[in-house]
Amino acid sequence: MKASKVAYKPVGLVLGAVSGVIAGTVFKQVWKVVGHDEDAPDATDEERGWREIVIAATLQGAVFAAVKAMVDRGGATVVRRLTGTWPG
Repeated sequence: MKASKVAYKPVGLVLGAVSGVIAGTVFKQVWKVVGHDEDAPDATDEERGWREIVIAATLQGAVFAAVKAMVDRGGATVVRRLTGTWPG
């Protein structure tokens, strides 16, 4: 394994946690607009229908994946600028 990849592991873990927090915040704001409600439904929410639950889960997955990709790519770019090598 390349040294840059090993050195990036702790950075990647921290960025993963940060991206989770950011994605959760973004999803809540998006759901307020899309779902016209303060809180997204849980899978076990008896008051909500299948369609709303599946739409919320799909949207949440997309938001989390997009935010994680942006944060990971940004972190890798910063590491490259600092070290001169790509951590992948």
